[in-house]
Amino acid sequence: MTLKVDESRQGGWTVLHITGELDLMTSPDVRQRVHDAVAAGRRELVLDLSQVFFCDSSGVGVLIASRRLLHSCRGRFHLILPARGMEAGSHVNRVLAALGVRRLFEVYPDVSSAVDESTQPLSA
Repeated sequence: MTLKVDESRQGGWTVLHITGELDLMTSPDVRQRVHDAVAAGRRELVLDLSQVFFCDSSGVGVLIASRRLLHSCRGRFHLILPARGMEAGSHVNRVLAALGVRRLFEVYPDVSSAVDESTQPLSA
């Protein structure tokens, strides 16, 4: 499966909707899209991973690097993963938890929650 990245805006937030597999072959595309957004001055970024069906260590590396980049420029970085169950994308949640890095991210169940200042992230 190939990777597809669509971009949208929700208020001051840039949302990258990612569909497919986040792996060694596709993670450079996501990394570039994050860098492009930051270079364009966008400092509030949401990665919507709810349609990512596979994620390997390269994909996790991109997520960690993206978080680090946004924090270094005083930005904010949110992830969207399904809250629970076998929905599309829950694989990413399991991978992050298995590697012990899930707690590093502010995770939300959907875009509206991720961009709403009053909504708290899901617990790790």
